[in-house]
Amino acid sequence: MMGYIKYLFLIGLLFTNNLFAAPEYAASGVEMKAVQVSEHVWYVKGASGAATENEGFISNSGFVITEEGVVVYDALGSPSLAQQLIAEIRKVTNKPIVKLILGHYHADHIYGAQVFKELGAEIIAPVGVYKYIDSDVGINRLEERRISLYPWVDDDTYIVKPDRLLDKAETFTLGGITFLINVVGPAHSDGDMTLYIENDRVLFSGDLIFEGRVPYLGSSDTRFWLKTLEKMEMQSLQGLVPGHGAAAKEPAKTVSLTRRYLAFIREKMGAAVEELEAFDEAYKQTDWSEFANLPAFKEANRKNAYQVYLSMEAEALED
Repeated sequence: MMGYIKYLFLIGLLFTNNLFAAPEYAASGVEMKAVQVSEHVWYVKGASGAATENEGFISNSGFVITEEGVVVYDALGSPSLAQQLIAEIRKVTNKPIVKLILGHYHADHIYGAQVFKELGAEIIAPVGVYKYIDSDVGINRLEERRISLYPWVDDDTYIVKPDRLLDKAETFTLGGITFLINVVGPAHSDGDMTLYIENDRVLFSGDLIFEGRVPYLGSSDTRFWLKTLEKMEMQSLQGLVPGHGAAAKEPAKTVSLTRRYLAFIREKMGAAVEELEAFDEAYKQTDWSEFANLPAFKEANRKNAYQVYLSMEAEALED
């Protein structure tokens, strides 16, 4: 009898340990569906709207299925969303998730990373992300999201540090699929990188490219970003998955739109700085009609223009 009781105790202890070993996250109620882009590439599309809407599901994430495992690009905006993403992956394949590539460190792309870390995936990020990780901006953003996105982001949510930082382009092959990680540098954020799947000619651009909408520029280096987009326009892509918005049906046009927007805003704000024109007057006199009907124009354009105006003042002092 005592042996049987001891057996039950050990079984109960094992069950309890398993509970602690596999953290449970608040269930997500958003609609998420993996869409196939090419033979090996899939993605999930975030909803349009503010970061605190749709449980934080506003950005895209993608995954590549190979014979030896799955490579994921970006981790979404909460552990709950990442858990749902993994469920979508499992509908397609049971291959292990071996790598998580984080294109840049902004809240809506990284808070799900801890779920992939728990699975044992190698987490790779570009040089520069520690400027965000160690910054007041990164810390304060997480505190804010613990309130605005509770219970999907809570006190157990943390910013995952990468296992490996890249400071230059790297190519690797997994299961017969060749991947090119291109380190772009400080463009949209303090560190950005893209992922190109050579076999399928598909590019994960992160927030360097936005499909059919005005990008959020934040504190980005738009001069460097623009040069990067000019190079991308010369590539022959079969597919493009941006950081936000639908996968591009015509990749060249998608790259062109973001590139034209950055070129235009830099041209107009640069001229205003050169003429010592006040920002308010310069903004009012600029004809924004080419972009005014794009999603997010009302929410982002004036902020974008002001950021570029200030950055071009700084550039003028450097010259």
